[in-house]
Amino acid sequence: MLKSMGMLRTGAIAAAVVVALSGCGGKKASNFTRPIAHVPVAVAVDGAVTPKSSMGGLIVAYQNVAIQSSLTEPTDAVNVNEGDRVRKGEVLAVLDTADLVAELQADLGTAASDKAKIDSTSDQAGLTIYQNTNTINAEKAALRQAQATLARDTRDLARYAQLVKSGYIAQQQYDQQATLVQNDRQSVNAALVGLQNQLSQVKTNGSLTTGLQGATIAAARADYQTALGQANQIRASIAKATIVSPVDGIVVNRNLNPGEYPGTRQIFTLQETDKVYAVLNGAGSQVVGIKDGLPATITANDLPGQRLRGTVYGVLDSVTPGQTNFIVKVILPNPTGQLHAGMAVAGLVSKPTTRGIVIPSTAFIDDTDGTVQVVEPANAADGSTRGAPPPASGATGSAAAPVAHQPTDVVRTVAVVKLADDGTNAIVTGLRSGMKVVANGQLGLNDGQYVDPVATPKVAER
Repeated sequence: MLKSMGMLRTGAIAAAVVVALSGCGGKKASNFTRPIAHVPVAVAVDGAVTPKSSMGGLIVAYQNVAIQSSLTEPTDAVNVNEGDRVRKGEVLAVLDTADLVAELQADLGTAASDKAKIDSTSDQAGLTIYQNTNTINAEKAALRQAQATLARDTRDLARYAQLVKSGYIAQQQYDQQATLVQNDRQSVNAALVGLQNQLSQVKTNGSLTTGLQGATIAAARADYQTALGQANQIRASIAKATIVSPVDGIVVNRNLNPGEYPGTRQIFTLQETDKVYAVLNGAGSQVVGIKDGLPATITANDLPGQRLRGTVYGVLDSVTPGQTNFIVKVILPNPTGQLHAGMAVAGLVSKPTTRGIVIPSTAFIDDTDGTVQVVEPANAADGSTRGAPPPASGATGSAAAPVAHQPTDVVRTVAVVKLADDGTNAIVTGLRSGMKVVANGQLGLNDGQYVDPVATPKVAER
C-alpha cells in the first residue's frame, strides 16, 4: 500500500510539472524541481521479539482407558451407559463374590490353624531345649563323679603298692585295686562320651531361631504366612469385583450386562477428558525453537470468542522417512468438558523471546529476509563532504530561482541476518540502534537515491 501511495504522489507531481510546462507555451523553465520520494522510515531500536507459530490441528483425549477383568464371576450390576460422565473412583459395575467370600473364610481358617501350630511348635521346642539343658547338667555331674572315683582309687593303688613292697598286704589285694582303677578310667571315658553326645544333640536342636527347633518353628511360620497370602489374594479379587473408573472422563463403550461373565473381552472404554491434547501439525520451520513448557493459545470455531491457554507438552518428530510433518502436543485443562475429541482447532505457540535490534517485519527487500534499506545523510553514505544534492535541472547560476526544498538523505542497502520475527517486528544483526530503516522494503528504491524520510510510529521496545 505504501508503494502505491508513493507512486500516486510521484505521478501527481509529474502531472503538475507537465501542466506548468504547457502553460509556458514551450518556454524553458528556470525553476524546475525534481520529484521527491517521500519514504516511510522506522528507527531501529534495542528491544525484544517473541515469535509465534500458527498451526492447525485437532483435539484428542488425554488418554483412552480400556478396562478388562480377570475374574470369572458373573455380573451383579452395571451402573453406567455409553456417554455417561464419570468421576475417578466411581463404581461402573459389580461382580458376584459369593464363592470368593467362602474361599476367603477357608483361607482365614487355615491361617488360624497355622498360627496355633506356631505356638505349639514354639512351646515344644522350648521344652526340648530345657530338657536338653538338664541332661547336659546330669552328664557333667556323672563325669565329675567318675573322675573323683578314679582319683580316689588311684591314690589307694599308689598306697597299696608301698604296702605290697613292705609285705603288709597280699599281691592279690593290690591287683584287685589296679583292676578297680582301670574300671574307673573306663567310667570316666564313658561319662565324657555321653556328655559330648548330649552337647552335639543340643547344638543340632539349636534354639528357637536356629537348628532343628528353629527350622521347625520357621516352617510353621511360613505355612501361616502362605495362608495369609492366599487370604489377601482372595481379598484383592473381591476388591476387583467392584469395577471403578480410574479417571475423570466419559464412557465411550460399554460391553457388559448383568448376569454376563467378563471373560477376556474389553468391558468398558473410557476417555479421560478433565484435560485434553491439542495435536497441532506443522512444518520444520514452524516447530524450530518450540520446547516443552512454552505457552500456547488455542482457538476453535466451535467455541467462538474463546481463547484457551495451554502448555506445550512435547514436539514429535516425523516417524515416516520422507515426510516433513511434525506434531506439537499442547495440553489443555478441560474441567467443564467443553472440548471434545475431534474438534478442529488453531494453535498459536509462543517461542522463546529474542533480544537485539528491532525493525519492522515489512522492511526486508525480498523473501530471503537478508537485506534492508536504510536512509542516511548523503555525506555519510558516500564519504563526501557535500551537504546537499546538485542544483535542480534548468537552474543557471545566481539567476536561478530559489528551490523550496531539496532532500539531503539517500538510500543504502544493508545486509542483515534475521534472528526472530513475530509477524510485526523482527530482530536482526547488521544494524545499529538509531539507524533509519525503510519501513516498506517493496518500494523499489535504488542505492544513492535521494529521498525525504517520513517517520512512522517508533518500533515498540519490549
